Amino acid sequence: MARVSLGRFLLPLLPLSAPSSRSFAPSPSLCYTHLLSRGPGTPASMSSSALYVADDQITHRWKPMCLYHTQGRCTMMGDASHLQKFNHDFLADLKANVTTLNKLKPQNLDYLLVLDLEGKVEILEFPVLMINAKSLDYVDSFHRFVRPTLMSEHRINEYIEGKYGKLGVDRVWHDTAIPFKDVLQEFELWLQSHQLWEKERRGLLNRAAFVTCGNWDLKTKIPEQCKVLKIKTPSYFMEWINLKDVYLNFYKRRATGMMTMLRQLEIPSLGSHHLGIDDAKNIARVLQRMLIDGAILQITAKRSLSSPGDVKFFFKDRVR
Repeated sequence: MARVSLGRFLLPLLPLSAPSSRSFAPSPSLCYTHLLSRGPGTPASMSSSALYVADDQITHRWKPMCLYHTQGRCTMMGDASHLQKFNHDFLADLKANVTTLNKLKPQNLDYLLVLDLEGKVEILEFPVLMINAKSLDYVDSFHRFVRPTLMSEHRINEYIEGKYGKLGVDRVWHDTAIPFKDVLQEFELWLQSHQLWEKERRGLLNRAAFVTCGNWDLKTKIPEQCKVLKIKTPSYFMEWINLKDVYLNFYKRRATGMMTMLRQLEIPSLGSHHLGIDDAKNIARVLQRMLIDGAILQITAKRSLSSPGDVKFFFKDRVR
């Protein structure tokens, strides 16, 4: 199936000097050109059992996500035309195919938190999708754009134009980005609201684990960002599941990244690659497929609390 561009839509804007409550109206930049694509060589028609969003749902009803809504800042929920153009419900893209759950294996975890950071110099985007490990249901999300700490305003503008300008979301980034310390504070409140972590105990997650596509997010980038801010790496980031390693050991084939997994599993890619919230959504769809196929998710890497620089990997066969 050829790529489908949904084009850009013009929407009313609030002034840049938004009120302190951070209530924003979607800008034209929100309406970036999203792509719906299948990998090269993927058949135009597939059986619905291979997908978690039915083909007809994707091709006829799929809509780009409102990136103000993902951060709890959309002010146009009463605007029918806006709701018609933009998705405000992650469940629309993350519905598990309940007719194929007979292979599901018992999991030792209750919830899986799909995390996919963006930003090479400093973190620019922090998206997390919460999936119920037993039912595969989408539960909730946490999404924030992150403003760099050490860069000049000029360098930030260049950085964001290079990273998000080509996706058309540079304006929404500028409207909503907050410092990483603030992101962590808000994220910890979100974790506590779901009883996934207790700040007083400062321990690991409770019956939950982060799921990443590779080790970079939690092995490298989070500690680097915390070092920039001169803060300790939070305890809940000390262990994670690298989906690449689970994929390799379960399917007995190597996948170098998310797009390879999608192509091999014949799952159509939704949204824009390298927009963190869209990548997290696609990783979650791979995760759902693997669970439906009978994979067991378990911790693949753990950082030492006494020596945070030391990371232990638990799988002998892993993607390096």
